[in-house]
Amino acid sequence: MAKRTPGLRKKGEIWHIEKVIAGQLIRQSTGETELDQAERYLALLIEQRRKVKIYGERVDKTFDEAAARYVEECGDKRSIECDIFGLKAVMPYIGHLLLKNIHYGSFDEFVKVRKAAGRAAGTINRDFAVVKGILSLCHKLWRDEQGQRWLEIMPILPVVQGEKRKPRPINWDEQEKLLKSIPDYLAEMALFALNTGLRDQEICGMKWTDECKVNGLDTSVFIITEERAKNSHERIVPLNTIAMSIVNNRRGNGSDYVFAYQGRKLNRMTNKAWRKGRESVELKEVRVHDLRHTFGMRLRAAGVMYEDRQDLLGHHAGRITTHYSKVEIHRLIECVELLCEARKPELTLIRRVT
Repeated sequence: MAKRTPGLRKKGEIWHIEKVIAGQLIRQSTGETELDQAERYLALLIEQRRKVKIYGERVDKTFDEAAARYVEECGDKRSIECDIFGLKAVMPYIGHLLLKNIHYGSFDEFVKVRKAAGRAAGTINRDFAVVKGILSLCHKLWRDEQGQRWLEIMPILPVVQGEKRKPRPINWDEQEKLLKSIPDYLAEMALFALNTGLRDQEICGMKWTDECKVNGLDTSVFIITEERAKNSHERIVPLNTIAMSIVNNRRGNGSDYVFAYQGRKLNRMTNKAWRKGRESVELKEVRVHDLRHTFGMRLRAAGVMYEDRQDLLGHHAGRITTHYSKVEIHRLIECVELLCEARKPELTLIRRVT
């Protein structure tokens, strides 16, 4: 048997490079499943790097390298976890490609597979937005050792067409079926969303240090900082009886995060358990974000004024910030408490997660 070229190792079905070339450690995928093809790819890469070092020729970067730099430089970006999630989906299709070889057709298989998996056009286009952002940095900002652009010509990326999915709020009976179909930790998170209107990422990112006692009131609120808020505006989250009970159930969970699972932070609520549960009760079309729509709809049905609904949903209108007065906080708590009065039996659905 022929000896394998040093610097190649197999991860799953794909051969990867981990080798010092021209004084630089290179870690990237070859995109090849066959050893001889991977060795040919490595040989070409070594030759290219040698020419760069000796003759000052241009370095052709791969999308793997560009994505790694993006994650390293943009680690503080509010949406970085969602960006990484999207990149993981697209990397098997373009990660090994040289930047200069990426074109419109490079994404055909990716789009086909994502559509077959039931991903909406908006979801696929958000993945493309991350790729486009990285390619834009390669074209406009990043330079190699010779001062040349990582990417000379910006390619055109596909725009997937599809109907915009309409909000799908749930009624009380559907809520009960949904909560019973998913694991306890998800049921608590979903019930919390239904009583606060928080987004998926806002719930997953809630920390105990975000909780603040309200002077003069026997309660507390949570602060969504501008770094975590979608619209970059800090706001408070008033808690009704149900939401406060859920928070109290989770005290002492040994984590920095309120809704940690098995001691670690969850990246999102939309996981296999969520999808399996909603499908089992014929609510396949209901998304986590629809819980937020349900919260807004129920506030309106309870007679909560438009301005208060805007504040509770975190829609910035320039009227009010986190510097709420005690009277204003009390009023907002009264608004969300109306949801408890509308459905008293829901208090029995709060379950302890051990």
